Amino acid sequence: MDSWLERITYDQQVLRGKPVIRGMRISAEMILELFAKGATQTEILEDYPQLEAEDLQAALLYAHHLVAGETVIDRLAVSGF
Repeated sequence: MDSWLERITYDQQVLRGKPVIRGMRISAEMILELFAKGATQTEILEDYPQLEAEDLQAALLYAHHLVAGETVIDRLAVSGF
């Protein structure tokens, strides 16, 4: 098993089963949002000292894994794009 997969966990008792980092109440989605809003790895690690650099990498690899399996659809048919 890839080590990044071990860092992304799911538990119905934690954030209603959203993918989280190592069982903590820090979702992969939140990490991705922080990066998308321009936060640096250093800033995120300073704000969330319980995280490790490998956790942030795992969130990015998780997102890549999801996108890599996507099927391209006609964007005109989908609202919000």
